[in-house]
Amino acid sequence: MLTRNVETFLGCDSAYRPAQVVLYGAPFDSTTSFRPGARFGPAAMRHESFGLETYSPYQNADLTDFEIFDSGDLELCFGSAESALNDIESRAAEILRDGKFPLLLGGEHLVTLGAVRAVLRHYPDVHIVHFDAHADLRQDYLGATLSHACVLRRCHELVGDGRIHQFCIRSGDREEFSFAAAHTDLHPFGFDGLPELADWLRKTDVPVYFTIDLDCLDPGVFPGTGTPEAGGVSFPQLLDALRLVCTARVVGADVNELAPMLDASGVSTATACKVLRELLLAICNKH
Repeated sequence: MLTRNVETFLGCDSAYRPAQVVLYGAPFDSTTSFRPGARFGPAAMRHESFGLETYSPYQNADLTDFEIFDSGDLELCFGSAESALNDIESRAAEILRDGKFPLLLGGEHLVTLGAVRAVLRHYPDVHIVHFDAHADLRQDYLGATLSHACVLRRCHELVGDGRIHQFCIRSGDREEFSFAAAHTDLHPFGFDGLPELADWLRKTDVPVYFTIDLDCLDPGVFPGTGTPEAGGVSFPQLLDALRLVCTARVVGADVNELAPMLDASGVSTATACKVLRELLLAICNKH
């Protein structure tokens, strides 16, 4: 059984056995292609979360209403992406075996692949809902197939066509957009089509893995990320969208790509904390 982290995310201080949701951190950014620093995101979110209230007026719910366990950060090998992914997969599999909801804090976006591998074994028909500025559909990046620029391409190899739903995408090379047109359900620039997708996911009751790359936000709102892209969504738009996704049967999730040192004001970290609080509450309200 896992033991509680010394410093937990705000209000997430349940014991492991009664917990509905388990947080686990993956402080990894070894494949970051522009500005590194996302490895420090999980710890920063825990440390700075104490500037927030546990209560959300958006959802009229409080983190103290639920049993949420924070298992802390994994100790990952920075010299091997595959080794790091195996450790992430192993932790997610342990949480799932114990009948709990795994919520991963990244780290760069590649960490999602480890979690998806574990979720897929439990839920072979899983769909992926992906919020991001970038398509992340490259076959490789400078020859590396395990890269944050390739993570959704690797996920597609696991789940196949029609089961990856991408929103807010506003960056990628031509081949990525061509690949998406043929193989994924891509909604560029914003959340057009999300209400219809959420309705379909609810009606079919398919399991959903939900991955949020925080650079889906406009960098005017969220500058503390490794590869900022102008033209993103607003904070209220993201909150509305994540609550909508969580009306479906979400079985695993992650929040990634906060690089706290790239925003000395601390605003990006505060924003990431609030996104995580709202995601936790939206998930717990369904479990």
